Amino acid sequence: MSYHHEPVLLQEVLHALNLTPGSTVIDCTIGGGGHTEAILEKTAPDGRVLGIDRDLDAIHAVQERLAGAIEQKRLVLVHDRFDHLAEHAEENNFTNVDAILFDLGASSHHFDTSTRGFSFLHDGPLDMRYDTSEGKTAADIINHTKEKELISIFRTYGEERYAGRIVDAIIAERRSTPITSTVALAELIQRIVRKAGSLDMHIHPATRVFQALRIAVNDELGALGRALPQTLSLLKKGGRLAIITFHSIEDHIVKDFFRKEARECLCPKEFPICRCSHTPQLTLVTKKGISPSVEELKRNPRARSATLRVAEKI
Repeated sequence: MSYHHEPVLLQEVLHALNLTPGSTVIDCTIGGGGHTEAILEKTAPDGRVLGIDRDLDAIHAVQERLAGAIEQKRLVLVHDRFDHLAEHAEENNFTNVDAILFDLGASSHHFDTSTRGFSFLHDGPLDMRYDTSEGKTAADIINHTKEKELISIFRTYGEERYAGRIVDAIIAERRSTPITSTVALAELIQRIVRKAGSLDMHIHPATRVFQALRIAVNDELGALGRALPQTLSLLKKGGRLAIITFHSIEDHIVKDFFRKEARECLCPKEFPICRCSHTPQLTLVTKKGISPSVEELKRNPRARSATLRVAEKI
């Protein structure tokens, strides 16, 4: 099965995870298997990886690509959301692990496959689900969500300044004809933004709305918020947690989690003495996020918004 996805910040991830032969690793977003394959090579001959992904296309692609590692019982694959991380780790004996990796967001496969509905560059159904067997589609949200909630989705998850105007147009349109295709939605958004007189030449005017819809459809931020605390009980002392983000909203969640778990006290500043008895569980390996090199960006322009952050279990 063809599942193209260029692994982002690959060498930086391998260096940051501090892997050695025999290391045990959880890859929470296996995608096309690029990071996983490199991790298996780095931890050979007996390192083990638990790979999780909610996209069945990804699972099938990695089953083909890394069949040898599965046969050798070095790779275990699970089709599920990563916020069920602890449950699958315990079931498959991946507790007290050396490293955990999250590579968040959609893959090149999602954007390049028109039937998945992630991209406005290809006409396809407004779907956007990572797991196509369950949940609401983007079309369901566009055609059935109330005005205030739809505006909130576009503003919160897409930081879309014209959310109100775009939603007004969507509601007017859907009264007569349901909006079911990526191109139909993108063209509607483009018309509204053009009328507002603010076309950004750097990005397509539908970019923020499509991002917001994808996040809402897949509950990406909720899943991340639920998964992060689970990593603390699974990492061994000295184990590394590496997370690649692709937009400021999820990066903010990761930064807040790392900073919180690296602090000795969580009490408000006005408290004269500590009352929380919080014990820090992480130390920051990267004080600032790591960005792709110029060479990588030339090879893979889609990596431009990637940021890698790494912490170590105390």
